Amino acid sequence: MNPIKSSLALAVALVLSAAAPAVLAQPHAGMGGMRHGGGFPGHQLVEMLDDIGASDAQRTQIETIFKTAREELRGEMQEGRGTHQQMLKLWAAPSIDAAAIDALRKQQLAQHERASARMQAAFIEAGRVLTPEQRAKLAERAGKRMARMEQRMQGRHGR
Repeated sequence: MNPIKSSLALAVALVLSAAAPAVLAQPHAGMGGMRHGGGFPGHQLVEMLDDIGASDAQRTQIETIFKTAREELRGEMQEGRGTHQQMLKLWAAPSIDAAAIDALRKQQLAQHERASARMQAAFIEAGRVLTPEQRAKLAERAGKRMARMEQRMQGRHGR
């Protein structure tokens, strides 16, 4: 690979690897999203509880599940910010230490894996609070939402 392509590939990798912890580090960003942009993980599910006829008890249980998960992930978010800062320092150093950058990338992947596993556990736990019919309605709505997002993305990219 020529030096320009190598530098470009490194820059893209740095941006992508550094951006994800920053997204996780935001108190109102990450998986889930909100109708008005951003949102804590699970917020989208909580928003749709009225649409599926969830009881107050179900809502309270599910909100508690995601609140607990977010609190447990705070350390991961702080660690992600620290890793992000380390990555930027390595990239800005007089010489590029590819081994150190790769080690940080692997550290970031491990952070993402822990956060992803915790959020998956929260979604499973929340799913157990709902009836099969309520989960089916949520899945249908989520599918429609994804289809709308895909249409918007295709429109933006002219496909």
